Amino acid sequence: MKIAAFDTSSKALTLAILEDETLLAQMTLNIKKNHSITLMPAIDFLMNSLDMKPTDLDRIVVAQGPGSYTGLRIAVATAKTLAHTLQIELVGVSSLLALVPESTAGLAVPIMDARRNNVYAGFYQSGQAVRPEGHLPFAEVLAIAGAADQPVTFVGETAAFAEQIREQLPQAVICPTLPDAAAIGRLSLQLPAQSVHDFVPNYLKRVEAEENWLKTHEAAKDSYIKRL
Repeated sequence: MKIAAFDTSSKALTLAILEDETLLAQMTLNIKKNHSITLMPAIDFLMNSLDMKPTDLDRIVVAQGPGSYTGLRIAVATAKTLAHTLQIELVGVSSLLALVPESTAGLAVPIMDARRNNVYAGFYQSGQAVRPEGHLPFAEVLAIAGAADQPVTFVGETAAFAEQIREQLPQAVICPTLPDAAAIGRLSLQLPAQSVHDFVPNYLKRVEAEENWLKTHEAAKDSYIKRL
């Protein structure tokens, strides 16, 4: 199975082409660029470098969220368009799980900065979620991790939270990581294809404009999206 996997849920853009578990080519850019401009040229570049055509692909794999609203919309729209046009499989993988190195022992806590000392956080052991991912105050993440009766490793966007981790959990390992498109592609081999029509980003949190709107409207009686 030939797979194109990509993640634009954060500042970094990562893209990989695989054949089953074998990595054929990979590109990661950790610079602030407009993913809507760079993603498709990056896909074209890797495909051309491998003398592959889009019709050679069997599956599109995308980091489905959480993460940047704009980045997720770009990735998901691109993935759905490619899967629909090429009539191939589409699979979504957690953007947080994509931050966890396979060799991580104990409890892995991938985090993404969600501003105001909040994070998107996951809690994984041996690649399996031990509790649901969430949009949480970082103090709550520290409390959950501190209650774990095993080694804890924080991965992902750790730089802004390293001092708090060292103060509260001095025994925890801090390992900043970037999303890994090759890992996303390999993870997808364990997952079934999803409906292209029903596929949506996993934001985990409402956009700020919707939260402000809901302060003066009842969510059950009206819809922010329909109203706008």
